[in-house]
Amino acid sequence: MSTNGGASTGTGVSAEAGDSAYRRLTAHYGRFAVPVLRGLAQVDFLPSALTGAVFSVALFAGGWVYGLYGLAGTAVGTATARVLGVDRNRVTAGLEGFNACLVAVGCAVFLGAGHLSTALLALAGSALVTVVGGAVARILATWELPACTLPFCLLASAMTIGAPGFARVWHHGPGPAATARPMAGPTALTVTDLWHAFFANFAQIFFMPQWYVGLIFLAGILVASRRLAAMACLGSAVALLTAWALGAPAEQVAEGTMGHNAVLVAMALGGVFLVADAWSLTYALAGAAAATALGPTLTAVFAPSGGHAFTWPFVLVALVFLAAAPAFPRLRRAGARAVGGAGAVGAAGAAAR
Repeated sequence: MSTNGGASTGTGVSAEAGDSAYRRLTAHYGRFAVPVLRGLAQVDFLPSALTGAVFSVALFAGGWVYGLYGLAGTAVGTATARVLGVDRNRVTAGLEGFNACLVAVGCAVFLGAGHLSTALLALAGSALVTVVGGAVARILATWELPACTLPFCLLASAMTIGAPGFARVWHHGPGPAATARPMAGPTALTVTDLWHAFFANFAQIFFMPQWYVGLIFLAGILVASRRLAAMACLGSAVALLTAWALGAPAEQVAEGTMGHNAVLVAMALGGVFLVADAWSLTYALAGAAAATALGPTLTAVFAPSGGHAFTWPFVLVALVFLAAAPAFPRLRRAGARAVGGAGAVGAAGAAAR
């Protein structure tokens, strides 16, 4: 019974106390949700929670289960970093979530999302990649190089190479062991192939083949940074031109598997890790072409385990080009300025990534 004009409930808990507890609860989960969404966005170098929300919509558009895996993986990676006491600025900026997101979605795509073993492996991998990321960052810090998606690549390659050896993990019959074979199929690109490929190049960063999913991802980039969206579009266009010039099969080009690494390289070198100017633009587009050409090479290297190159071409080209940059006075490292998107990023921006 209320004794002060209705200020308390029948349980003896005041309405004000209940509201205060609710506000604290929502504030707590809100503070965690923002880094998780930023972790999704940081796959494309953007510390924007709004972009992360758009990216999650894109993943759900590709398949609701992929959206769940992406959010869960990013959340686990972010939570693991918090538990291990990683610098709060890094966690808040989403820098501890993007590799975990890719690990989780990669498990769902390549191991089968509907299996309990895949879900458990994705969650474990999302936590483990935080440790791998810490090791890689310390090693590369010697040369002032970012880890990018190298932790993801190491863990994803280990998982896909080893998975066929475990009956409770591999659900696709005999292992995919095979030798590299020359690419086959028509190379002529139709108009439909071209515009499908242009957008699919964005979707394949998250292993999604649908062009409309790529369109949503591009919209998410545009929300945070028009400049990086322009660089991403240029990278996609360079990938198309390079793939056509080298005679890549039209089917693979249209699916985006030839161009997603070029999109990442163009963004990384065209304003994230190097100061944006005409020189870095040219450098970035050259890197995008190199990543496109390197893709089939690494696919052949990984052919015995299914030919999954993941983002290895991006990682290798970006690290080589960034390591070489100090040798060219016209190129300037972004350094502490840490551009990550929308023209504004905290101290834990691109320099730490």
